[in-house]
Amino acid sequence: MSVSRELSKKFEETIRGTVNELILHFTNKAPKGEFVIVLEGKNKSTLYFYNNEKPMKQKIWKLKPSPDTQKIFELKKSLDVSKKICALLIDRGIDTFEKAKTFFRPQLSMLHDPFLMKDMNKAVSRLLKAMTSKEQIRVYGDYDVDGTTSVSMMYLFLKSQNANCDYYIPDRDSEGYGISYKGIDDAIDKGITLMISLDCGIKAVEKVAYAKSKGLDLIICDHHRPGEHLPDAIAVLDPKRVDCTYPFKELCGCGVGFKLIQAYLKHQGLDESMAFQYLDLVAVAIGADIVPIVEENRVLAFYGLKNLNENPRIGMKALMREHKHFGAMNITDVVFTIAPRIKRSWTHEACT
Repeated sequence: MSVSRELSKKFEETIRGTVNELILHFTNKAPKGEFVIVLEGKNKSTLYFYNNEKPMKQKIWKLKPSPDTQKIFELKKSLDVSKKICALLIDRGIDTFEKAKTFFRPQLSMLHDPFLMKDMNKAVSRLLKAMTSKEQIRVYGDYDVDGTTSVSMMYLFLKSQNANCDYYIPDRDSEGYGISYKGIDDAIDKGITLMISLDCGIKAVEKVAYAKSKGLDLIICDHHRPGEHLPDAIAVLDPKRVDCTYPFKELCGCGVGFKLIQAYLKHQGLDESMAFQYLDLVAVAIGADIVPIVEENRVLAFYGLKNLNENPRIGMKALMREHKHFGAMNITDVVFTIAPRIKRSWTHEACT
């Protein structure tokens, strides 16, 4: 039996619980370019990849113990579903009727207060000042699906509030990822005084400093992990900031932008449900960026898909028509049908 096949067999046995204690370390036996599984005990394994005969640890897998039989019985009794479904739910932390109800029937009332996010007050105050004094506002977004849906959402919202605004998506080849000097200079040349960056900017320390020196303020809406230092922007909205106590950390970039819209409406005493019309765009971003569809993301995706199916935008209709999809859309359709076509639009443009 080959090394890789033997490893596969042993790993499968370990997962099934038929091997209680097993240590395998094929240090010098693995062919180049193959994965090697190092098993240490019943519920732990370490994965190594051999490249030029030098191992590099990739990740550690910890297998969950089987759910408690009594918990499965109690959940089955309250939900009236099969034991297998109950076991899967418990594996995911859904071990009571109320948790199951929240999971299967998400409500918009479950969305968190946007002002729990660090710097949200600063962001809303600066945006309100720009709107009131009719400043020129630029909506700046990354070129991927999360970024482009974010730009579309924010631009549509600002226009609905009669803002003076434009949008800018950087060229992937000539400007690269994130905020670019070219984008900043273009904004300055056009008299823009406030730029809202979406799905990018969290590590653009030098570029934000450059923009500030030229009189251009920035509100950053991002969801990527910050670097050692934050940009010196007017506001940095990112749930992954170390000092941000926002209850949910897994929003996509469009989700962070949505929270800014939600906060602005709340601050102005306007109906927050006005923001819900953009949830189809948020759902597309959630699917395309492969963020965990749990907690707040699950609420946003659920109602976004509802919008997508009940009242699709012209552009979404066109994308679905191209794919010859005429039934109800689910998140899988978003990931494999809508998102690739949006992505293809900027990759195609870059090639022409």
